[in-house]
Amino acid sequence: MSKAKTDSFEKTLESLEELVRELEAGDKGLDESLALFEKGVTLSKELTKRLEEAKTKVEALSKEGGKLVKKPFLTED
Repeated sequence: MSKAKTDSFEKTLESLEELVRELEAGDKGLDESLALFEKGVTLSKELTKRLEEAKTKVEALSKEGGKLVKKPFLTED
């Protein structure tokens, strides 16, 4: 399991924001900037996946016949 997966969503987002600030500063060399960018892409994909999972869980709760019904949540793992 990646470190990003073990961190909370908020902590992972903070890490991504810090990477963006470092890249925007423009004081890194090409190799370091590329490494930061690659790490940022990985964090971004992880955050997107978590948001999609959360969206699916929320959508699994739906009103049917005036009642709130919890539907099974299937993961793609």
